Amino acid sequence: MTDTRQPFLQDAVIALHAPTQVWSRDDGDMRAPIDGVYHGDRRMLADLEVTYGAPGASRARPEAIASRTPRAAVAVFDGVLRDVDDATPDPHVRMTRSRRVGAGVVVETILVASALAEPVAVNVAVRMRADFGALADVKAGLAAGSPAEVVPTADGARAESGDGAEVVLTAPDAAMEVDGALITATWTVTVPSRGSVTVGWRVHLHDPALVVAAAAHRRWTLPVISDPRLDRWLGIAADDLDALRLALPDRPDDAFLAAGAPWFFTLFGRDSLWAARLVLPMDVALAASTLRVLARLQGTKDDPATEEQPGKIAHELRAGALELPGEGIVLPPLYFGTVDATALWVCLLVDAARAGMPEAEVRDLLPQLRAALGWLVASTGDGFLSYIDRTGRGLANQGWKDSGDSIQWRDGRLAAGPIALCEVQGYAYEAAVGAADLLDRLGEPGTGDLRSWADALRARFRDRFWVQTPEGRYPAIALDRDGRAVDTLSSNIGHLLGTGILSGEEERAVADLLLGGSMASGCGIRTLSTDAAGYWPLGYHNGSVWTHDTAIIARGMAAAGLARHAEQVAQQLIDAAERFAFRVPELHSGDPHPVPYPAACRPQAWSAAAAFVCAAILAP
Repeated sequence: MTDTRQPFLQDAVIALHAPTQVWSRDDGDMRAPIDGVYHGDRRMLADLEVTYGAPGASRARPEAIASRTPRAAVAVFDGVLRDVDDATPDPHVRMTRSRRVGAGVVVETILVASALAEPVAVNVAVRMRADFGALADVKAGLAAGSPAEVVPTADGARAESGDGAEVVLTAPDAAMEVDGALITATWTVTVPSRGSVTVGWRVHLHDPALVVAAAAHRRWTLPVISDPRLDRWLGIAADDLDALRLALPDRPDDAFLAAGAPWFFTLFGRDSLWAARLVLPMDVALAASTLRVLARLQGTKDDPATEEQPGKIAHELRAGALELPGEGIVLPPLYFGTVDATALWVCLLVDAARAGMPEAEVRDLLPQLRAALGWLVASTGDGFLSYIDRTGRGLANQGWKDSGDSIQWRDGRLAAGPIALCEVQGYAYEAAVGAADLLDRLGEPGTGDLRSWADALRARFRDRFWVQTPEGRYPAIALDRDGRAVDTLSSNIGHLLGTGILSGEEERAVADLLLGGSMASGCGIRTLSTDAAGYWPLGYHNGSVWTHDTAIIARGMAAAGLARHAEQVAQQLIDAAERFAFRVPELHSGDPHPVPYPAACRPQAWSAAAAFVCAAILAP
C-alpha cells in the first residue's frame, strides 16, 4: 500500500544554500520520502545510493558511523568498508563523503582511506534517480514525476524535463550507465597502502520557472557572548540565516529570508518580515531590502481569487499554483491570504527607520506605507481586523497559526469565521501609532486621524476582548463571526506585549500568565494552555512550542519593561536550543522535556532569528 502521508523530517540530514537544498539519511544516502536534491519548488534528484565492493564481487553499502553538518551548506558522512577490510576487529578502510551545496549546484567528494599494509582494489558506485517532482507532491506523500529524457554525456549525464528543467551530472573518470531515470557512476580505484583515493560528482540544476534566486552572502559580526550556549546558538543561527538568503531575479541586491526548509523555501510575507524584525539589531539593510521586495508585490486591486486588495502585503510567492492534495487547498502563485503581514510591514518600516535605515530609502516607501495604512483602516472600519477565506480553496486561518484547528474555544470547539485575532489588533495599533510618529518626523501630514483611529481601536479592544475563566483574566485568542470572545488561553496574547494596546498593568498580568505552569513548558511558551480541552503536546498549534512565537513574547516583555520575565523566557529558549544541537526546528513538543515534532521544518528563518532576541535580552 502506498504511503501518502506527509514525510517526517526529524531524523534527516539537510545541507542548503537557497534556493537549493539536499535532504538525506545520516549515511548520506537518499531513500526516505523527503530525501532528494531540491531546487526551488522541485525535487530534481532522488533515491541516491553509494555502494562499494571488490572488483567482481557483490556490492554493499558502507556502514555508517557518523554524520555532521559543520556549516549550513556542508554535510559530512563517515562509514567503514568492512567487505574489503581485513579480518581484525579494528576497521582499517573507511569512506568519507563530503557534500557541499551552492545555489543550483551540489558537489560531493568521496574519499576512501586505508590503513592496510597492502593496496586494496575497490569499485565505488553512485546511483541516483532523476525526478523533477513537485515539492507539494512530496509534501503530500505522492509519487514524484519522471524526466522526459536522460542521456549520457562525455563525462556524466543530462536529465531534462518536458518544460525546460535540467540536471547536468559530471563524474570525472567514472563509467556511466543510464537506465530510464536511473543514472549510475562507477569508479574502479586502487587505494594504496596506508593511503587514500578521492573520487566525486557534481550536479548543476536549472529550472526556468524559478521565481527566486540566490542572494549575496552577508557575514555578520556577532556580539561577544559570555554564555557559551548562546554563543554557539548564535553562530549556527547566523550561518543558517545566511543560507536562507534569497532575492527576486530582477533585483538580486534586495535580499530577504526564505521562511524555511523544505516546504517554505521562498518569500513569505509574515515569516520574512518577522525574521528581519528579530535580527534588526544586527542588520538594518536586510530589513530595508525585505520591505522593498514586499512593497513591489503590494496589492493594487481587489481579486478574490488571490485575496489581493489595494495596499495589502502578500503572503507567499511560488513558481506555480500550490495544490495540497487531500486538504482542498489550491493557492495561486502570488497569494495574499494573510491578515497580519500588512501591519507587520508597517511595523518593520517604523523599526528600521528608528534603527538607522537611510531616510531617503524610507521616503521612497512612503507611497506603499500610505497604501498599507489605508488597507488597515478600510479593513477595520469601526470594528476589528479580521479574515475569512473568500475562495473556499485558500487558507481557512490566515494568522500565523494557520492550521484548520488552531482557533479553538476552551472546551475544544472550533471558532467560526470571520475571525478577528487578538494579536493582529495589537500589530495594527502598533503600526498606526508608529507610522504616525514616523510621518511626523518626516514632516508628513495626516497623522492626527491615524492616531484617533488607533485610540478607538485600543478602546474597542479593551471593551471586547478580555475574558474571565478559571485560569484568570486575559485577552481572548479571537472574536468569532458573532463577535464573541473565544476564551482559550493561548500564546497569541504574548504578541500583544510591547505593542501599546495594553496598559502596563495588563502587560504584567499577561506576562505572569504566560510564565505560569499551564503555558511555560520549561523550554518555551506553549501555543495552548494545558487546561484547554484541545491541548496536546504534539498539536501543531495546540500545545506545541514554536521558537519564534516564544521569542516574540520575550521581545515584547523586554519592550514592556518586564526584564525579569524576558530573561526567564530567553533562558528557556536557550535550554531548548541546546536540546536540539542549536539548530532549532520550526516547533517542538510542549512537554517539559521536549521531543521533536516529527514534521517540523529546519532550519526555519524566524526560529534561527530567535537567537538574536536572546542575545539582545541577555547581553544588550
